[in-house]
Amino acid sequence: MGGLWEAAVKSTKGHLKRVIGNVILNYEELNTLLTMIEACLNSRPLTPVSNDPADFSALTPGHFLIGDALTSPAEPDLAEIPCNRLNRYQLLMKLRQHFWSRWSKEYLHQLQQRTKWTSTIDHPQENTLVVLREDNMPPLQWPLGRIHAVHPGPDGVIRVVSVKSARGILRPSQVCFICGTLPTGTLTVCIPNLFPPKENHNVGLLRFDDDHDQGE
Repeated sequence: MGGLWEAAVKSTKGHLKRVIGNVILNYEELNTLLTMIEACLNSRPLTPVSNDPADFSALTPGHFLIGDALTSPAEPDLAEIPCNRLNRYQLLMKLRQHFWSRWSKEYLHQLQQRTKWTSTIDHPQENTLVVLREDNMPPLQWPLGRIHAVHPGPDGVIRVVSVKSARGILRPSQVCFICGTLPTGTLTVCIPNLFPPKENHNVGLLRFDDDHDQGE
């Protein structure tokens, strides 16, 4: 009982310990940093808000806390700036950015299933809400989109899709192969390692099965 959130707490503590390191924080600074990290954890998408193809919003834990998605103002990237050149609040921002970079990547990896594909399973459906994995995203930002079109292979298995996001439609060449889909109600993510490093194709796919797909 409670294994899922206990695992999340363990992961958060591990990243927090590595991020803080030898930095000395007083009570107010530590409380501020923990509040920032809490916002990161509660910003993760859970399920689509609606079945509208034009709706790219997802339900998050923040909706249950404040009634809306958690947001963060734009802030400069402080990852490469030495700590001795930052004031105390900028130091907290840097620690939060470091935590977000580590935790968000691990979170997507944890959602990736690597079990052996031994039976026929559901294929991605059009209008399914997905998360696009992109590097260097600011805290609390999860780029979302919906599958615009599927492209079955010669064997009838769908490994390539076109995704529509707020920036437009990502062509099949810009979307990596899906490493097998999973039964309804689960998630899948794949690592974009099939494109040349010189091209800006660092886009991954993480599928959400909404109520419409479950009804089918």
